Amino acid sequence: MLHEVCLRGLLLLLVGRQVYTEEQCLKASVNTCGDCIKSGPGCAWCNDLNFTKTGEQEAVRCDTAASLRNKGCSSDGIINPKNNFTKTSNKPLAAGANPVQIQPQEIQLNLRPGLPQTFQLHFKRAEGYPVDLYYLMDLSYSMKDDLANVKQLGNNLLTELTKITGNARIGFGSFVDKTLLPYTDTNEAKLQRPCSDKNEPCQPAFGFQHVLSLTKDGNRFRDMVARQHISGNLDPPEGSLDAIMQVAVCMKDIGWGNSTRLLVLATDDGFHMAGDGKLAAILDPNQETCELVNNKYSKSNLWDYPSVGQIARKLEEQNIQPIFAVTKKMETVYTELSKMIPKSAVGVLSEDSSNVVKLIVDAYNNLTSEVILAHESLPDFISVKYKSDCTGREKPSDKGKCDNVNIGKEVIFNVTVTVDRCITSQSFLIGPLGFSEKLKVNVQTRCECECDDSKQPHPHCGGNGKVVCGGCRCDPGFLGQRCECKLGQKDEASLKAQCRKNNGTECEGKGDCLCGRCQCHSTDGGGNFYGEFCECDDEHCEKFDNKQCAGHGKCKCGKCECDQGYEGTACHCAKSDEDCKIDESVCHNRGKCVCNQCECERGYKGPYCKMCPTCQRPCQESGSCVECLAFGTGPFEKNCTVACTHLQHTTVEKLLKSDCRVKDKEGCWMSFTMTEQLGFDKYFVSVLKDRECPEGPNIAAIVGGSLAAVALIGLLVLLIIKAVLYASDLREWKRFEKDRKHEKTSGTNPLFQNATTTVQNPTFSENS
Repeated sequence: MLHEVCLRGLLLLLVGRQVYTEEQCLKASVNTCGDCIKSGPGCAWCNDLNFTKTGEQEAVRCDTAASLRNKGCSSDGIINPKNNFTKTSNKPLAAGANPVQIQPQEIQLNLRPGLPQTFQLHFKRAEGYPVDLYYLMDLSYSMKDDLANVKQLGNNLLTELTKITGNARIGFGSFVDKTLLPYTDTNEAKLQRPCSDKNEPCQPAFGFQHVLSLTKDGNRFRDMVARQHISGNLDPPEGSLDAIMQVAVCMKDIGWGNSTRLLVLATDDGFHMAGDGKLAAILDPNQETCELVNNKYSKSNLWDYPSVGQIARKLEEQNIQPIFAVTKKMETVYTELSKMIPKSAVGVLSEDSSNVVKLIVDAYNNLTSEVILAHESLPDFISVKYKSDCTGREKPSDKGKCDNVNIGKEVIFNVTVTVDRCITSQSFLIGPLGFSEKLKVNVQTRCECECDDSKQPHPHCGGNGKVVCGGCRCDPGFLGQRCECKLGQKDEASLKAQCRKNNGTECEGKGDCLCGRCQCHSTDGGGNFYGEFCECDDEHCEKFDNKQCAGHGKCKCGKCECDQGYEGTACHCAKSDEDCKIDESVCHNRGKCVCNQCECERGYKGPYCKMCPTCQRPCQESGSCVECLAFGTGPFEKNCTVACTHLQHTTVEKLLKSDCRVKDKEGCWMSFTMTEQLGFDKYFVSVLKDRECPEGPNIAAIVGGSLAAVALIGLLVLLIIKAVLYASDLREWKRFEKDRKHEKTSGTNPLFQNATTTVQNPTFSENS
């Protein structure tokens, strides 16, 4: 086959290297070593010249390294590029005037597509790292009492921050809202003096104004803030997000430095967000650019409010950590906002903001002790994952986050970078949120084979081509595995016949037959047909829930190859035996659970393979074992425990029913029942304790009966003889009587003649 489907998986990543527990090679449309390497991190290429057999496709050179070795490829002939990791800049962690808080600072990754690379990033908070704090205050009329306390804030706040870092700066800005209806009263007099108290010093309505750039001079902060007056607007929500956006994008105006950047937002009300501008017919979205003119936001009435997403992204890009100092009634609102903005904190102001210094210091300590590793927008097809090992004792997590990281404490993050496909050189930055120091990651991909080949024509290719990574690259005008075919040669019919599967259509109608081999076309979906006869593609597999292979597998040559944990023709079933279990057994051990249903074996049926309609209890076959188990006799008397392991038995006084009735060695009837156990050919036998044996013969009765029978027979014989003689005599008598009736003389027998001589006995004479 031109294209095969092999499986290989990458599991378990260790720091700086990869360890595989299972290998997979997913490949399609493989013709060259480069195609193979691009197919996946598990694919290797055999560079041996004679690795392929005559007529065998070059694609067989692409497989897992283990499979190639099993097929006879030499160790030196296996091309299997790995990742390459180089530290371009690796300054050690250090404190001081030019602190180094992350290590390394720049790396070069040459990655195989699909093969993750893990490396370590070390972070250590440096003592004395500078802090820039910009105080952004709501100057709507309800903040009147708070402004009085903020005017005394500068030196106190600088003193507290300096105790922590030794190097702090502070700045100030203020905001109210857009000067349009319905946010602000647009009456000219009200615009100039929006405060309700006529005796109160009041400045004209405004959106956002930058008052003081970051400075170490606390007195200047106090003087500049002292010149500020309260202002006013109509509705409760303020233009907070407009002000935050300008503070984040006007880097030069604010004076942000290479420091920990804090933005304190002090307000007693909620905020307008993107879309609210439509109330004043403002349709243009916020453009996220600095628009300060004379330190005032010039696009306030022209651009809509920014969205929360825009604010979160811009603050993260500029490493600015917001602290929301709000009144108790607004705590819930800003707590929810803080959840959407990484590295932010919420503190509750007292009624007159007298606790603001403590609030800011506490929030600073919490923010800076929490280290969250993140990256900028990633180039396409690159993914990054983090695992943190904060103490060296706890289990790593996927959050890339460590809490309670004090100054001088070092923590380690394991960063895993994966590129999905071949790309041009790309770069991106990784670093802890709220810190300006970043690691620059340069990424290149290894998508070509590095084969030491000669550029001269090679005998292996018939002198008509060069060897490239074990295969032939033919000169113009030649084709074939060994460049053996010349374009236009006469015997094209036999070559085309080699492209027909079972004498069917040439290349299944999905490719061109060149030199006896199919070169497959692309599919309508942008993929490729493949296979020896272009019979395969990866776009037409069974669907489930309108997803090919249910989204839990890959389509390979028209069949779904399911991801681990799924099964079924469309990979639509999660692997589980729960629906097939009964009595803690799966399918009674007579089948396997496939797609939550039992597939029974050997004729068993039913939802749990419980019944077998065609099966019969083996009564006769089990008779000898029942005899030896229950009565200790029979053919298996000496090896009963070995020959009869498939039966368990018990003897009982009575049987409600008898499934089996079998004669034993002595001719007695044994009665027993057989109950099938889990699995095949295993039974529990209940045997009736008493056997039914035949009684012995009665000799006296037999002898007496025999003599009586003989006498009776003799008597009957005599009677029969006598009856026969009597009948014979009777017949003779009757015939005699009949003859007498027919005599003609009376009283004289004609046969009788008188005596001719008479002799007288003198003894009996009358005269004597």
